[in-house]
This record gives sequence, structure tokens and C-alpha cells, in this order.
Amino acid sequence: MASGGARARSGPAPDPAALRRDRDGDQWAVLPTAGRPGSAPAWPLTEPSGRELQLWDVLWKRPQAVMWERLGLELEVAMYARRFAEAEQPESRVNLSTLVRQLSDSLGLTVPGMRANRWRIEAGAEEAPASPRPPARASARSRLKVVADGDEG
Repeated sequence: MASGGARARSGPAPDPAALRRDRDGDQWAVLPTAGRPGSAPAWPLTEPSGRELQLWDVLWKRPQAVMWERLGLELEVAMYARRFAEAEQPESRVNLSTLVRQLSDSLGLTVPGMRANRWRIEAGAEEAPASPRPPARASARSRLKVVADGDEG
């Protein structure tokens, strides 16, 4: 077992909105809210099941698919779809679910995975508008009352 040194995912996750993120500002990829346009690439593995093809088509419509295509991750996405379909089965092994979670992290399908890959989805029009600011409170000075000598209020 290794001792000391940095570990994968050790420390706080990078935050694109942090004040000190200017040092790595260009390292965050902004993914389109609408997802990847077009149809899914050809299935790269051996004969797929119907469920695998269904997952394949859905996965390639996601925003993360833009980066998968750019990075050439077709095999990894196909393996994820295959293992996901296997993990859905009632008698599947528990370690298969662990593998699916790890693959989903590495493909940026989870929030921690997106942070680790430094991907974020662009702000879309369908996002809820920012909540209005609460009304400004009266200042402490305006709440004070000037009292003349001898007045008790």
C-alpha cells in the first residue's frame, strides 16, 4: 500500500466559481446544454443487445458526449453501456455496480466526475432565474432616534 503523497480525488474538488480559479480559467470545458447534435457513432464492440443500443443512443445525446467525441472515447462509452446493462440485471454482482459507478465518474456522468474532468454545462435559458435580492434593510443609523436633553422618549 502506498504511503504519503497525493491521491486521486484527494482534497476539495475544483470549483469553477472560486475566486482563485483565474490561474486555471481556460482548463474548464463548457459543454452545451442541448447536448451533442447528430446521431450516435457506430457501435464499436461485438454484437450489442437491444438495451445496450438504447443506452448508447441516449448517452451520445448528453452534453458530455461532445468531449467523448473530441477525446475519442467511443470504446469507453460502449463499455460503460455494456456494463450498465449487465448491472441492471437482478442477479448481477455487486462489484459490477462499483465498476459502473467508477466508469460514470471517469466519463463525467456524475457531478464529481464532471468536476474532476473540469467540465461544466453552460448556463441555459431553462435554468431558474436568480432569486431576487431581499429588500435592503434600514441602516443602523437610520433606526436611531435623536433625543434632546431631558427627553425620555
